[in-house]
Order: sequence, then structure tokens, then C-alpha cells
Amino acid sequence: MKLLVLGRNGQVGWELERSLAPLGDVLALSRADGDLEDIEALLHLVRRERPQVLVNATGYTAVDRAEGEPDRADKVNRAAVDTLARWTATTDALFVHYSTDYVFDGRKAASYVESDDTAPQSVYGRTKRDGEAAITASGCQHLIFRTSWVHAARGSNFVRTILRLAKERSELRIVADQFGAPTSAELIADITAIAIATFTRRQAPLPSGIYHLTAGGKTNWYDFARFIVSEATERGARLQTAVDAVVPIEASQYPTAATRPANSMLDTGKLRAALGINLPDWTVHARRSVAELLEGTMA
Repeated sequence: MKLLVLGRNGQVGWELERSLAPLGDVLALSRADGDLEDIEALLHLVRRERPQVLVNATGYTAVDRAEGEPDRADKVNRAAVDTLARWTATTDALFVHYSTDYVFDGRKAASYVESDDTAPQSVYGRTKRDGEAAITASGCQHLIFRTSWVHAARGSNFVRTILRLAKERSELRIVADQFGAPTSAELIADITAIAIATFTRRQAPLPSGIYHLTAGGKTNWYDFARFIVSEATERGARLQTAVDAVVPIEASQYPTAATRPANSMLDTGKLRAALGINLPDWTVHARRSVAELLEGTMA
């Protein structure tokens, strides 16, 4: 089986090249090799390679910048995705795509399930929602994984940012009224591999559709930051910020161009039942990300 991965150098794409290797021949492309902003060139490449599985692990993810670049965000997150999905619909291939908690408004008290109405509050969220709709409308075989608060030992993410700031500042003021489940790129890639194997080998019912994929548990940005600082301190990192110097604030005290959902909790019951798996608590992989980032800076 040939698998084509877009977004090789991204957090999830990097892990996918590893996790998908046991399933077949993996061709992983960086943005320089396959850019969603040059969809005609990318489509030519996809037609030439004719993968049995096309995994799109790239997109326009600059959440705040998207507010000033709506056309560019739409081109990458909707229009290009629509083109790839419609090509996939003409073949027997499977299209795997990643979406986000930003498709919801974050006002629900409980965790969101896949069938909840979407109500994106930002350009980024709207274009990701429209990308989902384009895939569904194309009629292609597809797996869309909504995830949230992604972190890894590479790329830009909250863990890396907190470790950097904690080395520079004596106090960190972190939003405490936005909730979610930090999810590692490693976990996303590993579950993706299991899902693709299940789908292509028909080991169990796994129909095309949208699935929520996050780690277990719940936290907020403030407690997540405290966890990172505590783990780093225990591992001997020299930080300016002590755990008690991480101060909770409200989201209104930290204005951003794009509105963030107050509730980013995604119910993963549908995916867990379909694959017969458990998803680890968010602290398991967050601890690994902290350790790996510190090893890189201490080497």
C-alpha cells in the first residue's frame, strides 16, 4: 500500500512518517515538495503517485494571522482540501484529514460530540469547518480527525513556549478559563495509523466520517503551564519562573485577534468504540514532550 503524507515537517506530519511505515510505502512531502497554495502542482503530483491513502497533515494554522488573511486561509483550508477530496473521490483511495476544536464556539458546558452543530468564531475555525464540509460533500472515503492543543518536541507549541518564557521571566500570567485536553502529535499519529489499518483491512466497522481525537482528561492553560514548569524543575532545568509564580488570569485579560473557544473538550467516545482503544491522560505525553525538549536544550 502506498501512503502519501502532506506536511512532513509539521508536528503531526513528522510523527506520521514513523507511525505509518509499518502499513506500506510512505512518501512524506514537505511544503517545498507539495504546497496547498499551489494546488495545481500538488494535484499533478498526487495524480502521478496515485496513493491508496492520502494524508493531509498540513494547512493554514496561524490562528490570529488568519483574521487578516481570510482569503489565504480559505485557499489552503477549504479550496485546496476540496480539490484533493474530489480527486480522491474518483479513486478507491482514502483521504485522511485533520481538523480542530475551533469549529465550535466553545460555549457548550459538556464535551462536544461529532454531531454537535458547528459555530466557528474565527476565520481559522470557519475555514477548517468549510474544509470538513468539502470533504464530506465530495463523496470520497475519508477520516477526519478533530483534535486540539497539539504539542510535540518539535515545532511551535505551548510546551515549547512555556519552557522558553520560564527561562526568561520571573512570572508567567496564563489564561485559566479556557479548557481542553493537550494532545501530542505522537498520539495523533499512532491513532491515525491504527485507524488507517482498521479502515483499509476492514478489521472492524469504521465508516467514513468525523472522529474526535484527543488525549484523555481535562485541564486549562494555567494548570498546563504549571505542569510544564513543575516537570521541567524536577528534571533539573534552570528556570526563572517557579511553579507558584505562574499566575491565573481570565481570557479577557489576554486579548487576541482570533476568539478562542472557552471549552475545547472533544468527546472521543465514537473513536474509542470504533477502534476498541483507550486514550491516555494528557499528562502522559505532555511529560514526554517536556523531557524531549529539555534533552534537546541540555545536549
